[in-house]
Amino acid sequence: MNKADLIAQISEDAGITKTEANAALDSFTAAVTKALKKGDKVTLVDFGTFSVSARAARTGRNPQTGEAIKIKAKKVAKFKAGKELSASI
Repeated sequence: MNKADLIAQISEDAGITKTEANAALDSFTAAVTKALKKGDKVTLVDFGTFSVSARAARTGRNPQTGEAIKIKAKKVAKFKAGKELSASI
């Protein structure tokens, strides 16, 4: 399922136009992004939790040459499925 499919499904289920569904989805993703940038967690009961995880700097290998390279530390978004979502899959 891609974004257009999701918008169509939201539009159909909620009885709203695709434009309104697109605006709602964009607002949701913007709100989650803003919360994660601040370091907050976003928890949707029975669905899951979005959070930020820190990845430490490490040494990797260039697969073509085998040369050791340094990979910088960074923050990554993480999602942990909730109990109900996990059970329904």
